[in-house]
Amino acid sequence: MDIIQRTQGDTRILCPAGKITLGEGDQELSEAVCDALESGAHRIVINFEEVSYLDSSGVGELVSCYNAIKNGGGELRLCGLNDRISRVIAMTSLHSVFEVTETEAEALAGN
Repeated sequence: MDIIQRTQGDTRILCPAGKITLGEGDQELSEAVCDALESGAHRIVINFEEVSYLDSSGVGELVSCYNAIKNGGGELRLCGLNDRISRVIAMTSLHSVFEVTETEAEALAGN
């Protein structure tokens, strides 16, 4: 999995592409979030527009990333979820934990 990273203002934007599953993408996402936190980013947006699949391991990794960001005093937003990933987030009741927006612009605009 490739993750394009960029910064806009005080926000680090992570744009993974491919699958986030056990052994494929989960570790890369965790490393990208850790790198963002180590570089001083406190607001992180993960844009899922190019993510085709998320399994339970990927969900677990998202929760771990969320906890790391929150414990560091930061904020995580998700955007660009396809229908399948949206259903996974809703079925696991994580829609009440994660701040989810449809677009990256909405994620960046949120306060």
